[in-house]
Amino acid sequence: MTTSDFDFELPENLIASHPLDRRDASRMLVVPSNYDKHIRDFLDYLQSGDVVVFNNSRVIPARFDATDSDGRVYEITLHTHSDENAWWGFAKKFNKLQIGEKLKLDNGTEIQVLDKNDDSGLKIKFNCENVLSVLDAVGKMPLPPYMKRSEESDDRDRYQTVYADPIGSMAAPTAGLHFTKELLAEIQKRGAKIVNITLHVGAGTWMPVKTEDLSKHKMHSEWGQITSEQAEIINSAKRVIAVGTTSLRLLESASDESGLKPFSNTTDIFITPGYKFKVVDVLLTNFHLPKSTLFMLVCAFAGTDEMKSAYAHAVAEQYRFFSYGDSCLLFRKD
Repeated sequence: MTTSDFDFELPENLIASHPLDRRDASRMLVVPSNYDKHIRDFLDYLQSGDVVVFNNSRVIPARFDATDSDGRVYEITLHTHSDENAWWGFAKKFNKLQIGEKLKLDNGTEIQVLDKNDDSGLKIKFNCENVLSVLDAVGKMPLPPYMKRSEESDDRDRYQTVYADPIGSMAAPTAGLHFTKELLAEIQKRGAKIVNITLHVGAGTWMPVKTEDLSKHKMHSEWGQITSEQAEIINSAKRVIAVGTTSLRLLESASDESGLKPFSNTTDIFITPGYKFKVVDVLLTNFHLPKSTLFMLVCAFAGTDEMKSAYAHAVAEQYRFFSYGDSCLLFRKD
C-alpha cells in the first residue's frame, strides 16, 4: 500500500472553518448504505446493551508566541509532554533557534530550548511553577492549519467537548464535538452505557504522512488510560461503539484476542487496511483529510472501496469536512 492509494478530490469550500450554531445540528452519513442523516439520528442506531465510548481528554491552549533576544517572534504549538516542565512543540523556522537559547512569552514567562530535531521540533522548558496556568493565560486553541484563521472567542468553548476532563490534548477529539449534554442523556435512556476513556491527542493523530511507502511512516506516541472497571464494562457490551478515531485507537491498543485490558501507557498504533479489529463494532467519526492516517484507519474499518464511495457521496452532497465538519457512522466490515 502507498499513501497515494488514499488520495481523493476535495473542494476547498467544503472545509469547515467554523462550527455550526448548534453542536447537534451536524449531518451524519451512514456507511455503507450512504444514508443522509443528522447527528441526532445517532440515537436510532443504538441497541440496548451497547456501550458508547468517548475520549474525554481536554484540549490545552497549546499555541503561543515566543520572542527571542533579537525580537524575532516564533509561533510554537506544543504536541507532547516530556517531563516536568518540558514539552516538545513545532515551530516554523525552528532551526534558527539554538539549544540553550531563551525566549519570552507575552506575559514575561521565560522558556529555554533544550533540544531539537526534524521529527519532533523543539524541546522546551518552561521556567515557571505551573505550565498549564501560563498556557491558559497566553495560549491559543491549536486550531488545525487548514482552517486558515486564528483563534476566535467561541473556539475556547466549541473546540472542546462538553464532557472534556482531564486536560492534556493538543487537538480536539472532534467526533465528540457534536454531542450536547441532552444528547448524552438520551443515549442512556435508550439502554446504552457511556464510558469515558482518555487519550491525550498529540502528533500521532494528526501528523501528515511524508513517505509514499506506508511501512516507513512512524506514528508519534500518545498517552492513554483505560481503568479495570471501564474494561470490564466494555468487555460485557453487546456492541462497542467508539466515538472518534482516538477512542478506537486506544481501545484497539489495549486489547488482544481475549478482550480489552486495563491500560495506562503510550500508544503509537497505526491502523491500515488488513488490520483485524478486536473490540470496536461501530465507529462515529468526522470526515478526514486525503492521504491521512485517519482516512487509512476508516478504510481499514469499513472498507476502502466503501469509504471512497462514501466520501464521493459526501462531496456531491456538500457535507462539511474535518474538525468542525459533519460526521459519519461506520459499521465494521468483517
